Amino acid sequence: MYKFGLIGYPLGHSISAVIQHAGLQDIGLEGSYEAFETKPEDLLERLKFFKHNDFNGFNITIPLKTIIYPYLDDIDEKAGIVGCVNTVKINSDKSLAGSNTDIYGFKSAIPKNIVLRGKSAAILGTGGAARAAVAGLSELGISHIDFYTRNIINSNQVLTFLREKFRNISFNVYQIQPPKNLSDISILINATPIGMRGYMMDEMPIFIQDLETLPKDAVVYDIIYNPTKTLLLQQAERLGLQTISGLDMLIYQAQKSIELWTGKTPDTKVMKIAALEAL
Repeated sequence: MYKFGLIGYPLGHSISAVIQHAGLQDIGLEGSYEAFETKPEDLLERLKFFKHNDFNGFNITIPLKTIIYPYLDDIDEKAGIVGCVNTVKINSDKSLAGSNTDIYGFKSAIPKNIVLRGKSAAILGTGGAARAAVAGLSELGISHIDFYTRNIINSNQVLTFLREKFRNISFNVYQIQPPKNLSDISILINATPIGMRGYMMDEMPIFIQDLETLPKDAVVYDIIYNPTKTLLLQQAERLGLQTISGLDMLIYQAQKSIELWTGKTPDTKVMKIAALEAL
């Protein structure tokens, strides 16, 4: 039987186990998927536990996506580009191979009719999810990205890294407040936890005045999946803007994780039904 897991801290909001179980059942594999709350100081012991108990792989969420790097034996190209790992396969020799399926998930959730080549994006936050968004936007041909953050000084290292990796994109960084004019932005992405169930659910990461400056054909993409329709997305829809929920990103990255672990690809429709029933 296959054995998989999820590590991070905290994990109270996660529905990954429900989604992954549905995916494994869809491809006819018997397997378990459990959540293991893991603080950074306990990461090494958790990896030993996985190896000694014959796990086949695991997913990683905050705050471990960049911290796990030194413990891995191999890292694929996409994970290397963004400096962030969210999926690890444990090989038969117990070596750890890191990948980033968030990039695939982020990009796949954007409908094919949305054309971003040569356009500008705005990303709220500069963490691991923001890095995956940059990589996905790069593949879609975006030419400029504005970052909005609460602490510009702490973001400078990330921006230096991204400018080196993505030379085809120009970057700027601004304080998230006061309100900004977003009239030249084609897609706005929330890569912060603000609006998530259990964490400032009744708040938005930007002012309503910011949304009102977006072009009428702009897209608002919130990587948060619980709730499926955050206050940010509700307000965007009220303004007639197209929206994308983080649930599709979560499901597509989970599909890619199972594919990396098993070589088989589950149906995302089955996984999404399971996710919606759990929310």
